[in-house]
Amino acid sequence: MSRTVQRIGVFDSGIGGLTVLKSLMELLPHTNMVYLGDCARLPYGTKSPKTIVHYSLQCSRFLASKDIDLLVVACNTASAHALGALEQELEIPVVGVIEAGARAVIDSGGRRVGVIGTPTTIRSGAYVRIMHEIEPDLEIISQACPLFVPLVEEGWFQDEITELVARRYLSGMIEARIDTLLLGCTHYPLLKGILGNIMGSEVQIIDSAFSIARVVEEIVGTPAKDLTHAEVVYYLSDLSPRFIDIGEVILGHEMKYVYDVDLCV
Repeated sequence: MSRTVQRIGVFDSGIGGLTVLKSLMELLPHTNMVYLGDCARLPYGTKSPKTIVHYSLQCSRFLASKDIDLLVVACNTASAHALGALEQELEIPVVGVIEAGARAVIDSGGRRVGVIGTPTTIRSGAYVRIMHEIEPDLEIISQACPLFVPLVEEGWFQDEITELVARRYLSGMIEARIDTLLLGCTHYPLLKGILGNIMGSEVQIIDSAFSIARVVEEIVGTPAKDLTHAEVVYYLSDLSPRFIDIGEVILGHEMKYVYDVDLCV
């Protein structure tokens, strides 16, 4: 069921959530958006569940203060541990990436699935649980890839060091002859080129960033008629020129409205 949504809030621990934002902007070009990157405290994927919930509540409260109509949790780690707390806290729809990604795998017809994510996301077992609830006979192999987030934040999307690390992480999945690889972190789509080369063309890659954007597209109604130009505003808990430089490469355009925010006050 669709609803009128004029402003969407999106948060992630850092730059990876821009992959979600880009997909949202492509599917919903007339909808205003507010992006929050909590890059001062990344990575979330190595933090305890208690800390992840605490950080996620701070991020969601900040975005709620910007009069958003829907919240997108563009962080797999936060989706795995904080989604319930956010749904209780907010009076607007909250959409997480995990269920969207899991359902995309089922829809793809994959039977032997590899899931890669941050250590905390993989330990949560959230992807495995949801996929097995829908399709109990799936074979699923999970692998934590803790170095991927810092490599992406460094901008090393096609670096030989990144490829060496990826080959080490994916070796077990190659041996298991998986047919589907789920990117269980929104940083990982930026490594899709390397991951695709390693796994080969016979392995389909499921991008959770695009999957959640499609879910949001189904929720959002027709934009207001007087909305001629959608506005995207960015807030960063650590406003660094490097984030903006890499972010503009990811998005393919200028990040015009970028502001610093202290989430700890």
